[in-house]
Amino acid sequence: MDAIPAQAAPIAELSFEDALRALEDVVRRLEGGDVPLDESISLYERGEELRRHCQARLDQAQARIESIVAGPDGRAAGTAPFPGE
Repeated sequence: MDAIPAQAAPIAELSFEDALRALEDVVRRLEGGDVPLDESISLYERGEELRRHCQARLDQAQARIESIVAGPDGRAAGTAPFPGE
């Protein structure tokens, strides 16, 4: 199956890496200053959607991380959710 270009794919279907690349492209185009105003607004809106998608993916990954809990003797006694969860 061919990969869908990040520009054409629905944001919800993008991997974190593809969404981040698409976000970087949006930022690069906006910083270039050569985009008409209406397109700049559309790019900004897509960039914000991509940013939220990336943040949600990072939050999901953080929730899955566990830290090792040491018992009184210093040995591993189990795991606990990532701090802040």
